[in-house]
Amino acid sequence: MTDDPIRVLIVDDHPVVRTGLRGMLEGAPGIVIAGEAGSGDEGVAFARALRPDVILMDLRMPNGDGVSATRRILAERPEARVVVLTTYETDQDILRAVEAGATGYLLKDTARDDLIAAIAAARRGETVLSPAVATRLVSRMRAPAPEALTPRETEVLALVARGLTNAEIGRALFISETTVKTHLIRVFGKLGVSDRTAAVTTALERGLLPPLDRTLD
Repeated sequence: MTDDPIRVLIVDDHPVVRTGLRGMLEGAPGIVIAGEAGSGDEGVAFARALRPDVILMDLRMPNGDGVSATRRILAERPEARVVVLTTYETDQDILRAVEAGATGYLLKDTARDDLIAAIAAARRGETVLSPAVATRLVSRMRAPAPEALTPRETEVLALVARGLTNAEIGRALFISETTVKTHLIRVFGKLGVSDRTAAVTTALERGLLPPLDRTLD
């Protein structure tokens, strides 16, 4: 894990929001603001020029929305991490962002410390969701009775239990990192959790994964 500062690009069409985010993040240990962009198209261009580690991406903007900008950025730089930061939390918005490759989905009322922690987690390749978004996914994806994981979801979660990153899981299973994230989002919804650790713990408790010592063999 590198000790270099996390370079963050802020993409939002509202100057007041950009100023507020800069104020929240400036001075945070291990974070530097690489730049600001005011539209989706500008965000793509700035991501190309500035090569940030994490992009905080608004969802609805003129001249290229956040979903299309996310898709274009990751097509050029798949190692970049995009965290959607928006006021919108509809099921369609959330799933569109995840399917475009976003590492996380947070709401703009996220507290400063939680935002900083989410940026660090995103840089590590972890999926980050605000509690409200996690709740919506749970409500949308959970069946009336506990829903079984698919064989592929079980494979992905078993590799999470072994400590692999999303990128490493993708290479091991010959699938894209975006597909890994989508599987994990669905796993979170089925298990009623919002992070990787809770997913592994819950799956072990329910007998959906072999005991951890066997998983680690």
